[in-house]
Amino acid sequence: MAYLTLFMTAMAAATLLPAYSEILLGGMVTQGYSLWWIWFWATAGNTLGSVVNGVIGRQVDRFKHKRWFPVTENQLERARTRFNRYGQWSLLFGWLPIAGDPLTLVGGIMRVPWFNFVVLVGIGKGIRYALVIWFVLEASGVPGSP
Repeated sequence: MAYLTLFMTAMAAATLLPAYSEILLGGMVTQGYSLWWIWFWATAGNTLGSVVNGVIGRQVDRFKHKRWFPVTENQLERARTRFNRYGQWSLLFGWLPIAGDPLTLVGGIMRVPWFNFVVLVGIGKGIRYALVIWFVLEASGVPGSP
């Protein structure tokens, strides 16, 4: 049940919702859960949350002319220009706080092929969670830490 909770929390954290998976992950690391499964479920959930952002991004053109749409045409064009400057490789930074979630949204707007999207975002998020686990182990002095 703890791994499912971590998966769901990591997924929510990758969307535009205010959620943080690091606290739960850190607690699980210090309580002796399998580091492999912690890393796997956090990475999978967070990557899936970014896919949700990508799906939403792919729908932007349908709604950009509505009065209620929260982004102006100018803002949308600036985001596209910035994304084109760095290309789909910028999705490796989808894990960044604040900027990462909108970045994956723009990846959807730009219609990055799904395979590339998932692989690039997954690599970035996997490295991030591996580092978070390592930092928790170092800081906590849990037996068996590197």
